[in-house]
Amino acid sequence: MKEIIAIIRPRKMGATKEALDGLGFPCMTAVQVLGRGKQRGIAGELNVDIRPEELARGKYKAVSYIPKRMLSVVVPDGEVNPVVNAIVEINRTGQVGDGRVFVCPIDEALRVRTNEHGESAIL
Repeated sequence: MKEIIAIIRPRKMGATKEALDGLGFPCMTAVQVLGRGKQRGIAGELNVDIRPEELARGKYKAVSYIPKRMLSVVVPDGEVNPVVNAIVEINRTGQVGDGRVFVCPIDEALRVRTNEHGESAIL
């Protein structure tokens, strides 16, 4: 099993959720987070009137943190590529700030209510 953690733009959340549901993975955890990449903020991501060229010239300091959504979904090993590909396809705009996807190993899963273990606990 693998945990797929995706950091995405808030406005892409609905389309990402629909795509994962269509692949048979309606269960996920989503959290509102704040963060930034090496660009230190994105003009146009927030409702402020700062043009990217002004940020580049140093006229304004970059935004400290920008709102994102962090999704976590646990899938069987054989389903990692379709899920990651769907997340990337939905969220890729070609612009700075499209996000990140991390794939982490999961040693064990347990459904508390039924005491199911392994993949049966996540499906």
